[in-house]
Amino acid sequence: MIKSWMVIGGVAFVVALGANIIAPSDIQWFNRLQRPRWLVFEKAIPLIWTVIFICAAWSAVIVWEKEPGTQETWVRMGLYLLLEIVTISYTSVMCKVRSLKVGTIIGGTGAILSVILALIVLQVSEPAALLLLPYILWSPIGTYTTWAMMHLNPADV
Repeated sequence: MIKSWMVIGGVAFVVALGANIIAPSDIQWFNRLQRPRWLVFEKAIPLIWTVIFICAAWSAVIVWEKEPGTQETWVRMGLYLLLEIVTISYTSVMCKVRSLKVGTIIGGTGAILSVILALIVLQVSEPAALLLLPYILWSPIGTYTTWAMMHLNPADV
């Protein structure tokens, strides 16, 4: 029998693979952008997001296990999926359209969605909601970083 954590983890992994669909020229655009001096943790960002996605998937498993298969649970799973799609689209969409403004909007959207999801999930499970806290805390940092980069790269807004 397939366990819920396998399905949720598998879906999260497949969606995350979508982040790798970026043309080399788009990555070159992003890499040439100026960064704020205080951005000393950039090399840790992939690890930070990996931890955040693991926590979110774990949260989704807890929510699923509370009321498996109900309509309300499916809606919650859809919100988890939407949040991951928005998050994963940040890099690929921003780089494709070469717009830090678009990246800031996507990042802000993810930050808002994470709070909404956490409030919805809190009704089902406090631990599941707490597992979304890393996203809630980190997403505004990433969004602010992109916003700060807009001011350092006015031609790429």
